[in-house]
Amino acid sequence: MLNELNLIPFKARVKEFAYDYLVILAYLVLLFGVTMAVYLLFLGGVPQISELQSQLIALVTSVLPVILIFTYLDYARGGSFGKKKAGLKLVYRYKSVKSSLVRNIIKFLPWQLGHISTIRGVYTDYDLLAVELSCVSLALATLLLLMTLLRKDKRHLGDLLAGTQVQAS
Repeated sequence: MLNELNLIPFKARVKEFAYDYLVILAYLVLLFGVTMAVYLLFLGGVPQISELQSQLIALVTSVLPVILIFTYLDYARGGSFGKKKAGLKLVYRYKSVKSSLVRNIIKFLPWQLGHISTIRGVYTDYDLLAVELSCVSLALATLLLLMTLLRKDKRHLGDLLAGTQVQAS
């Protein structure tokens, strides 16, 4: 059941975010270590790669796994590590993997757009498209944050599209 007025504490959402951030950060540090080990031990150094290759590597090794892990946790476990630690749960209007996937794609879209803009900027000396993508990324992240903070039901765009809501357990 989705609540029109969701009295979820702000402190709980901050705690959820902090724990989830640490989990993602730990994954990225591990990914960096494994990647550097492969580069140095098997390839003799960091290879020269194209912008497209860089984009694909960022998508396939960081954003996609995080989206899939959070989709699984939300669908099968009732929420991410952060939600569990903060005493929160994810509630569905109609529970499905698709709903969880849509929610997490929207939630992590600003991160992916940030990757795209940064990688593009490195290869093009921050051309107009890189700057525009960066602005879109920041605007979307701000929109998601403001929706979570200011809406009475505390739902962001991903929740609205997926028919989900984070609630206190």
